[in-house]
Amino acid sequence: MKVYIIGAGPGDPKLITVRGAELIEQCPVVLYTGSLVSKAVIARADKNALVLDSASMDLDEIMGIFIKAKADNLDVARVHTGDPSIFGSTAEQMRRMQEEGIDYEIIPGVSSFLASAAVLGKELTLPELTQTIIISRCEGRTSVPDKEKLSMLAEHQCTLVLFLSAALIHKVVDELSPHYGKDCPVAVVQRATWPNQLIVRGTLDDIADKIKQAKIKSTAIIIIGRVLTSTDFADSKLYSPEFSHGFRS
Repeated sequence: MKVYIIGAGPGDPKLITVRGAELIEQCPVVLYTGSLVSKAVIARADKNALVLDSASMDLDEIMGIFIKAKADNLDVARVHTGDPSIFGSTAEQMRRMQEEGIDYEIIPGVSSFLASAAVLGKELTLPELTQTIIISRCEGRTSVPDKEKLSMLAEHQCTLVLFLSAALIHKVVDELSPHYGKDCPVAVVQRATWPNQLIVRGTLDDIADKIKQAKIKSTAIIIIGRVLTSTDFADSKLYSPEFSHGFRS
């Protein structure tokens, strides 16, 4: 028996990995994260599978399902949105499974921040502009470590990707503006790759008003950085005829 922690991808059911889709089809128990996972993904489950929505469950209830599945020797497809390794709340499940002696395996998925970059048509790292991406969130009801306050991360002025922060956009703007400047480009992508996907572009000066007008409060990725609008970046050396590497001397 094994629990498969599956990243279902950002929304479009065709963006789940082949391995993830196969496991959903094969596992006799499917436990998924409610409205965050496309119904088309869950529809892959066998007609005789036990399919459960974990949206209203607490950790003990989730573990109860895993423990019973172990007793019945049934594999479980634990389906999460995006990629399980980023803001997936999977670590506590894995810790408890280790304590219970339950075997598990992680199946990676396409993160919503990568899907957001894709629908924006942007690369998040550009030669001589920034080679760094910071993934974080704005501090709200749940704290962040002192050294990870947005105002401190902003000192790097690299590409910044924020999860779980749309409802705190005014705080985001206040903490980032002194470092990035009010004219710094910002893009907000809500429900990337879903049919009701929404994209809002602006700057730190006007993005808060634009998000308010668009009524975006959740399920959105915020990307901040000059990579969003820069056109005068240097070409990568990778394809330069003067640059030799292992595949081209």
